[in-house]
Amino acid sequence: MRRPLEISVVGGCGHVGLPLSVSLSSAGFQVVAFDISSGAVEKVNSGISPFWEPGLDEALGLALANGFQAQTNSNFIAKSDVVIVIVGTPIDVHLNPDPNAVVKAVEEIVSKLNNDQLLILRSTVFPGVTTQVERLLRRLGLQTSVVFCPERIAEGFAMKELFELPQIIGARTDEDFKRASEVFESLGIKVIHTTPEEAELAKLFTNTWRYIKFAAANQFWMMANDSGVNFENVRNAIRFEYPRASDFPAAGFTAGPCLFKDTMQLAAFSNNTFALGNSAMMINEGLPFYIVERLSNKYDLGNTKVGLLGMAFKGESDDNRSSLAYKLKRILKFKSGGVLTSDPYVKNDADLVSEEEVVEKSDLLIISAPHLRYKQLATDKPIVDIWNLRGEGSAV
Repeated sequence: MRRPLEISVVGGCGHVGLPLSVSLSSAGFQVVAFDISSGAVEKVNSGISPFWEPGLDEALGLALANGFQAQTNSNFIAKSDVVIVIVGTPIDVHLNPDPNAVVKAVEEIVSKLNNDQLLILRSTVFPGVTTQVERLLRRLGLQTSVVFCPERIAEGFAMKELFELPQIIGARTDEDFKRASEVFESLGIKVIHTTPEEAELAKLFTNTWRYIKFAAANQFWMMANDSGVNFENVRNAIRFEYPRASDFPAAGFTAGPCLFKDTMQLAAFSNNTFALGNSAMMINEGLPFYIVERLSNKYDLGNTKVGLLGMAFKGESDDNRSSLAYKLKRILKFKSGGVLTSDPYVKNDADLVSEEEVVEKSDLLIISAPHLRYKQLATDKPIVDIWNLRGEGSAV
């Protein structure tokens, strides 16, 4: 009987790495999640996810019972058949992507790699990074196979989508494609063979396409809002039994750790000739300024205390990375008579107060993350709801 593959997941306790790690463990592989965060590793090994993801805690408990574990020690990488690297591409203080981040992460574990292993890059990468990793390994005399398999899940749906969405496998050879397919087909999903370069662009194009669609909706919302027209009525009329408009999104903050960053990566990749992407960034990132400007025209904002409901970057999430709610908060701290913030899920913000205190002490409320609980919020205070979460219109 063939032994199960041994898999190391570098960055295995993060939002992308941990759901993948426990899912592969459930498929029968021997999996170790390597992470530099000792706090995250300790939580994972005690059966507690470091972040909220529906279904993850239950899957983690089963994985631990099947031999899964997290470690800060990277020694297991040396004996692994497959090494999966999940390291994001950061944006520097000048808003430029760092294309070397993944290469540096591979450099840190290169002493543990060997010629028989399959190295899967699963981070969203700047185009050409897979080639750079291959060149690094070849310079060091390693023939480790390298493929690029971008993650495709959405936060809040990871434990469902990992078992449903087809996996793009950017592989140079049929043999490398076959080896990577064995990993992902174990989850019961289809696989698609592309080159690494095609897979890199497929990931960036996907996120940027979503970002541009949201920017179009936000621009339309501002146009309707400025002319006194109910945007949601227009949107509902467009979408009613009209399939070609079924993906017309609602207005709202477009943020988080991926969409803006990946649009910036494409802009940098095109030598800043990506006019459509640049326009989308100006629209989406400018939305908090637009809201405050509209409020300034309607209220004596300097003497108005504003309460922000929700600081995560999306609804039903505890992830506040790159959330535009914080941009809105910074603007309002300068423009308004004070700002209070709350979020039922976010745990890493010491400024948060209870929802009850925000509602009681604020003169004006803004739903800044569309958590479903705000649908039923009972208050006579005015509420700004650009998401139309409450079904009362999205006008500001």
